[in-house]
Amino acid sequence: MVTRDASSSAALARYAWLSLAAAFATLALKILAWVLTSSVGLLSDALESLVNVGASVMLLAMLRIAGRPADDEHAYGRDKAEYFASGFEGMLVVIAAVAIAYTATARLLHPRLLDHAGIGLILTTAAAGVNFVVSRMLMRAGRRYRSIALQADAQHLTTDVWTSAGVIVAVSLVALTGWVVLDPLVALAVAINILLIGWRLLQTSIGGLMDAAWPTEERMVLESVLDEFRAQGLRFHAVRTRCSGPRRFASFHVLVPGTWTVQQGHDLLEDIEQRIAKRVPSVTLDTHLEPIEDPSSYQDQELDRHRS
Repeated sequence: MVTRDASSSAALARYAWLSLAAAFATLALKILAWVLTSSVGLLSDALESLVNVGASVMLLAMLRIAGRPADDEHAYGRDKAEYFASGFEGMLVVIAAVAIAYTATARLLHPRLLDHAGIGLILTTAAAGVNFVVSRMLMRAGRRYRSIALQADAQHLTTDVWTSAGVIVAVSLVALTGWVVLDPLVALAVAINILLIGWRLLQTSIGGLMDAAWPTEERMVLESVLDEFRAQGLRFHAVRTRCSGPRRFASFHVLVPGTWTVQQGHDLLEDIEQRIAKRVPSVTLDTHLEPIEDPSSYQDQELDRHRS
């Protein structure tokens, strides 16, 4: 796992360009397959690739923004820009699902035979192969650099691969059996599937923009570090966490004996923060020291601390 710097931001941009190039290539292949066959199933696959193009453009733009260094106006950086990319992709997926469902319903009412199915299947298979390879590369990079936008794009491309596989099977069956009704039925199934994917992407983006807490595994890591100090008789409360793209933020109050010196308290906080930072990459911590014997220490645990 690595943290973000100029080189990693440049690497993410390269992966975004790769995603965009793959999106254009697969879109061209799938549109040609649809034109040759008149299959509404292949059209649904092409529309999903059209979403990939728009999502890749947005991904590239948001990664460039997220990669800018912190400044006086954005002291905590711009990592949340990535959530706009995944949210935008989610909205495009939902729109594509509606368009696919509309087209498939019309074809279901007025079915027709397919033309040049063999060529269309070859083109779609080639497009699926491109998406599979690129999705694996994007997922590895997304996890390495903790990029929610890159991981969302990889997940969408993986879904596209499975969508293409289903469409290929359906078109093959139509060509072999003449059951033309399978073509629009598979397109409707594609619409439902990508609608669910779009909804999950929107949920992830909204959660990030709403300062969602750390994932369960990371919160367990934080608590395990704090437990090491609880075993020494110290206490913690008002523990809060939030995510901002690849970065993690946490705040908590540390209760120590009131007889401690400032130096003792400072050394303790440094030790706690260093142990957490070693186990949670890209973390920013905000700690507050309080005397464990003072009743007022237990009265300021709210987010907005009020003093009388």
